[in-house]
Amino acid sequence: MLKKLILLAFITHFAYAENNATQPLENTTKIESLKQKIELIESSIKDNLWFKRYGNYIAYQKLIDELTSVDAELKKFKSTKDKNALERYEKLQSKQESLEKQAELLHEFKNTPFSKLIEPAEIESYPKVNNPFAIISAFSYIKKIKQSSDEYKIRLDRLKSLIAKFQELILAQEEIIQLDPTAFETSILHENQKELNAFLSADEIASTTYSLYVKKVEEATIRVTQDIKIQMKRAFDIGIIVAIVIIFTLLFKFIAKRYIQDNERFYMANKVINFLNITLIVIILLFSYIENVSYLVTVLGFASAGIAIAMKDWFMSILGWMVIIFGGSLHVGDRVKVKKDGLPYVGDIIDISLLRITILEDITLTSYLENRRSGRVIFIPNNYIFTTLISNYTHGTLRTVWDGIDIFITFDSNHKKALHIVREITKKYSKGYTDIARKQLNLLRNQYSLKNTNVEPRIYSFIEPQGMCISAWYMTNSYAALTLRSTLCSEFIEAINKEDDITIAYPTQNINLGSQRRPKDIPPELPEKGIV
Repeated sequence: MLKKLILLAFITHFAYAENNATQPLENTTKIESLKQKIELIESSIKDNLWFKRYGNYIAYQKLIDELTSVDAELKKFKSTKDKNALERYEKLQSKQESLEKQAELLHEFKNTPFSKLIEPAEIESYPKVNNPFAIISAFSYIKKIKQSSDEYKIRLDRLKSLIAKFQELILAQEEIIQLDPTAFETSILHENQKELNAFLSADEIASTTYSLYVKKVEEATIRVTQDIKIQMKRAFDIGIIVAIVIIFTLLFKFIAKRYIQDNERFYMANKVINFLNITLIVIILLFSYIENVSYLVTVLGFASAGIAIAMKDWFMSILGWMVIIFGGSLHVGDRVKVKKDGLPYVGDIIDISLLRITILEDITLTSYLENRRSGRVIFIPNNYIFTTLISNYTHGTLRTVWDGIDIFITFDSNHKKALHIVREITKKYSKGYTDIARKQLNLLRNQYSLKNTNVEPRIYSFIEPQGMCISAWYMTNSYAALTLRSTLCSEFIEAINKEDDITIAYPTQNINLGSQRRPKDIPPELPEKGIV
């Protein structure tokens, strides 16, 4: 029995000795593994923004402590005159300047390392959504504050990740100390615990700040979203009203096209409908989106005097447009004549806009006699209706005008026969226009007091220095007066040339050479130079 007890004790002692021999080897391996883990953790947290900010804070505190020490040492050297002491004093001064500059760069870390990180971005005041264009800025505002909230959340997540890694780091360090107190410095552990406490405190403040910030962001988002919904509904209602106005405009245009047969009157009616449509839409938009209409009226009242002076011609043109449209003196398609700087222009109105009348110049007697140009597009300001004489060749129902041709015959010609020939030719070729003019003037009796409506061709004869003038007046087409004029001129010449007792007079000149006697057949009262 004793032998068994001795044997058991020997085995136990041997096992204990063996265990004590293998234990240090296992601890060493584990410590090495923990140190590697610590190195990995430290390398992963060195780029963390919170850790860098805290490092700057510690650096600032160390700079201040060092600067305080240098300042205290400098005070000791102020009263000494020792050369070696002076060199030391200059070095301390240089070091003091360097430390002050470094401290100035890190001045923002004077009180707390996390002031800028904890403080969220300021939420701007809510944008005023009072028109459809403001909806874009409202959506941009919502996106901006949500982005700021997300950025703050990312910063907070980084802080929590840093805290978790620090806790893991401290646990590894504590475990190393438990395995081997001499394998790790406890001062480093205390420093890390101090940093962890600072991060935990920052996390607590940041979490509270974030929860409040999120509520503010949600409140701002809800308010702006409500304003956007209200404005979109308002824009939708206004859009419906504008659509109704446009539908009525199209309906009026359809009615005008169906019941107004005259193209010119339909064109003018179409212009008026478009103007009223645009004006009504502008008024709807103004009263819908201008909050203080009375303020606008007041501002326009004060500005009206200056605007009236600065834009006098513009306003006069608008007033002229109203006179033209509602007065009915001019219409699109009318042939008119206007004079500018002594030069007349004749053409057809192709457009009447709010500010000007557009005329397409045609080949007329005016072009032949004065301009020698035609086919130009001429723009006449509407205010000319008040200051310049504008002749309308086709006013109302009229489409004909009087035109005249003068032909000269000699004094010894049979002027009565010539009058008869000219009268018959004129009646023959102008008969159709004469009948049209008579009907047109009868239609104008309802609008104007017409005394003389005789439209038959009129033939006159006058004594002129160059001979007997036969003046033929007749009705012709306002748009093609030259055509009939050309035809009549040809017919007059051809008919008169057939008569032996009628001679056409034209400018001639007698030249006396030497002392030639005056012919007896020339009356003495006529000048030597004359028309025969």
